[in-house]
Amino acid sequence: MATKKKAKSTGSSSVEKSASQLNGNTISSKVSATPEARDTARLLLEIEAIHCKPENPYIFTSGRASPVYIDCRKLISFPEARTKIMSHAMRAIDKAIGWNKIDVVAGGETAGIPFAAFLAALAKKSMVYVRKEPKGFGRMGQIEGDLKPGKRVLLVEDLATDGGSKLVFIEALKKAEAKVTDCFVIFHYGIFPQSVEMLAAAGVKLHSLATWWDALEAAQKHKYFDDKGLAETRAFLEAPEQWSANHGGRPPAPRSMLRR
Repeated sequence: MATKKKAKSTGSSSVEKSASQLNGNTISSKVSATPEARDTARLLLEIEAIHCKPENPYIFTSGRASPVYIDCRKLISFPEARTKIMSHAMRAIDKAIGWNKIDVVAGGETAGIPFAAFLAALAKKSMVYVRKEPKGFGRMGQIEGDLKPGKRVLLVEDLATDGGSKLVFIEALKKAEAKVTDCFVIFHYGIFPQSVEMLAAAGVKLHSLATWWDALEAAQKHKYFDDKGLAETRAFLEAPEQWSANHGGRPPAPRSMLRR
């Protein structure tokens, strides 16, 4: 289990052997390899936003089984970790996109709203938020706040799995005649190619601070996962659909998501 208390090595020799392979290029070839990514992963582990439970896998709404789970929403309750990660996000966005090319920060309902608010305040930008569907009364609006046609909008969410739900928000923003070319998330699963491909097909580039590979490296380095947790997490990251099928999961329906 990933907790603030560092995990002790446990498990069989075969598991220990698999865990011992989680070093060098095995992980480093896939991690983001930036100080911001490594620190973000460490902070998420430190506040217990990341959990590992291979003996009793998590079953997501898509039907997939997973040995690990992340709850980025927990970050809003930890001001020190939140401040550091938002600082990382500010720099990452400026480097990848340029704040001078962004007019409005849009948060996706609901988890993206607080992060969009934090970033908009730091960058001194206008903010809106986007509903998953139009509200059923009043103006029947799907976008809350003031959004003028032609504004350059950065969509912000807490995390991305296969990217499907982002399309709902992107379509709503484009319908409002906004220019949307980029989406930023705190955490990207980084194991489902469609998460990038689906957004690219819509003309949007996905940016993130950290992925599961960064989290795995941090969990090993700072001893947050035991040997079995390291080995099973790596097995899941290498072949998520196979790991899921072997642990009671079911194939996801088209465009379904682990969580988002």
